[in-house]
Amino acid sequence: MASLPVDWQVLVAPGADPAMVVDAIGKAARYASLQSVGYADTDGFGATTGETSQTTGPGKVLGLEADYRRIFSGQLELNVGSWDGVLAAAQTAANLHVAPGDIVTIRRVGMEPVDVRIAGVVALPNADSMFQAIGVSKSLAPQAPPDNVLLMPMQQWRAIFDPQSFVRPDTVRTEIHVLLERSTLPPDPSTAFILAQRTANSFEARVAGSAALTNNLVAQLDAVRADALYARVLFLFLGIPGVILALLVTLAIVASGSERRRREQALLRLRGASRLQVLQLAGIEAVTIGSLGVATGLILAVVITIGWWRLEDLRLAMPWLIAVGAIGFGFGIAASLIPAWMDATRTSISAARAEVDRQTSWLWQRLYADIVILAMGAIVFWTVARSGYEIVLAPEGVAQTSVHYEAFLAPLCLWIGAHLLWLRLSRWAMRPRHSLVTVLLAPFSAQLAPIIAASLSRQRRRMAKGVALVALAFAFATATAIFNSTYNAQARVDAELANGADVTLTGTTSHPADALLAELSTIPGVDDVEPMMHRFAYVGADLQDIFGIDPLTIGKSTTISNAYFANHDAAKSLSLLAETPDGVFVSQETVDDFQLQQGDRLNLRLQSTGDQQYHVVPFKFIGIVREFPTAPKDSFLVANADYIAKQTGSDAREVVMLRTSGDTDTVAAAARSRAATQGGAKVSTLGETQALISSSLTAVDLRGLTALELAYSVLMIAGVTGIVLALGLAERRRSFTILSALGATPRQLGAFLWGEGLFIVIGGAILGTPVGCSMAYALVTLLAGVFDPPPETLSVPWLYLTVALATALVCGSIAIAGTLALSKKPDLEALRGG
Repeated sequence: MASLPVDWQVLVAPGADPAMVVDAIGKAARYASLQSVGYADTDGFGATTGETSQTTGPGKVLGLEADYRRIFSGQLELNVGSWDGVLAAAQTAANLHVAPGDIVTIRRVGMEPVDVRIAGVVALPNADSMFQAIGVSKSLAPQAPPDNVLLMPMQQWRAIFDPQSFVRPDTVRTEIHVLLERSTLPPDPSTAFILAQRTANSFEARVAGSAALTNNLVAQLDAVRADALYARVLFLFLGIPGVILALLVTLAIVASGSERRRREQALLRLRGASRLQVLQLAGIEAVTIGSLGVATGLILAVVITIGWWRLEDLRLAMPWLIAVGAIGFGFGIAASLIPAWMDATRTSISAARAEVDRQTSWLWQRLYADIVILAMGAIVFWTVARSGYEIVLAPEGVAQTSVHYEAFLAPLCLWIGAHLLWLRLSRWAMRPRHSLVTVLLAPFSAQLAPIIAASLSRQRRRMAKGVALVALAFAFATATAIFNSTYNAQARVDAELANGADVTLTGTTSHPADALLAELSTIPGVDDVEPMMHRFAYVGADLQDIFGIDPLTIGKSTTISNAYFANHDAAKSLSLLAETPDGVFVSQETVDDFQLQQGDRLNLRLQSTGDQQYHVVPFKFIGIVREFPTAPKDSFLVANADYIAKQTGSDAREVVMLRTSGDTDTVAAAARSRAATQGGAKVSTLGETQALISSSLTAVDLRGLTALELAYSVLMIAGVTGIVLALGLAERRRSFTILSALGATPRQLGAFLWGEGLFIVIGGAILGTPVGCSMAYALVTLLAGVFDPPPETLSVPWLYLTVALATALVCGSIAIAGTLALSKKPDLEALRGG
């Protein structure tokens, strides 16, 4: 909200008492400050500089209090000169060719002209909101701020325009600009929207007929509500699988010592220990390890939160830290105590001391639950993707918002079903006398391959769990990396869609940017320049933006994505427009509102440069356009520039887009120096637009979450392949020691270890990576609403995936090498352990 300079703009009705309106504001809302702003219409301005005289059309003069710019920071930016005195807007100064010290004549409405001296030239970054119409329907309101604006101290403004208000009261008005006390707003945008709307309703009820309100705060909150919900949805989609993976790693670490604990507890029971004593010992071990693990995790979380995310108040994160710590601690204890209780109550001492478990199939495996769950996930995904409805709904101006949480069933079923399928496939691959494992192990173990395969088959339940866990780690890393990479790639596409090209010049019909076309094309680093019309046209009573383009060359300076058109074929759409001189692409909203059919004649009203009046121009509706460079998000039109020029009598192109190969900022600086001679030309760059988008909540900035998740994914892969594998092999150290005692050579012992370790790591990577790609595709499809426009293809970060695989291999190799080194040493304690 920091970018919003004015929360309320209150227009005082003619004859109403401003003091009464201010009193009503104070009773309805808590405000930080407010200021009165005078608005006066003029017939125009004039100036004589050197040997030339310049005049402008109608303009506006604002009266500001002395501390206005301090209170509403961001409304005015001084370009040159001093704040003390009359200020000219940059475009007005360019139109009149004036500088600080020059005299400007104000042609008052119904009064004698008045001369004022210019003290400075300012930019108006928020001109659209500063000059927005209040209490007027959107279709009747001006679509652009005035070209000619002067600003002066309130006392001087009153002296000049109070007389005009008596002669023409309709040309002078007073607005009250209000900055509310935002600290009273709740942090949730949806809740804040409702509270801000109710506050405005309270004020409007108090001043009915005396004032009209434009609520900029509500409009801003309305724009970000959906994105705040998407941020929550993104956290659930991307964060919950990571939490589940961490819990499964915890289970795997606990399970890695299950055989040792089972034998030790059986020995205690054999020597007379009661069930309660066995559980107490297991509980002490679980509490000790769990406390150390939770404490370490919380310390790391605090360090990351304060040091990386720059959280100023740790109290904001304390509820989450306490909840996560409690869940992790409870889960760790349960993972240790429940197996101990089951062994103590359901397993005999002889069975508990057995080296090899019975290899029975799981119940879900016999019921084919994995196939059923995957089918359910696929059906839900197909239904959601086919219907095309948004997961997040936040209708404009409506207080209620909703999230279709049923869409979560698709990824949930896919994750669960894939994990069960990995278990099934791993156990199937390690069936007794199955040649597949033998063939895979042959390059590493030569003649020992059948023996190792038989050993793995006897442990296929434990091996299948290891493969499935590694596969889950790879799937999570792959899905997260691809989704985040695709999202970040679309951030640039979104910026290019908003800005138009690498560098964009925007002028007006009276001062078109294409007047500088020849000069711009000579700037070093400019590869291509493309002019484009930006006019306005009436569709019925609705005034819309219309863009005139050359369909054969528009793609040279900007990206025209297939997603911009309803037929998902940009080349075909542009070719159709080139073949149809009077063709026009219309937005979906307009098609629905006017029930248009392709091929219909569409009569638009465009402004003629001859008499400045709107005249009917026939067009042929040839298709639907959803997005277009520099176009607004709602309704707009795209047509042939030559046809518009012929019908309106002007071939002026208000916009020029530049594609660059050199440094964009250098090109932009050169373009600004050339645009200084062109009144009202504005230069913007792709980098500036991307920074603006990325700094707002509307972007749903994923940079922090992305960096954390990518690092977390690699750590999970390292933990699964390194720590879990090492602990699992360490638990079987007795078996390897026996092999060594029976005369197995280091090479033969290494064949067992490398065969088992590589089967888990490589098998998990092979099974997990394709599922991760599929999961990324599902997430991008389900969360299409967070992309603008939706991506045409997934962006795969090959370097990151390579690093993830290399990390798994390195950590797995370290675990295997460590176990191999320990197995070479005689360990009588390990031999007595059975």
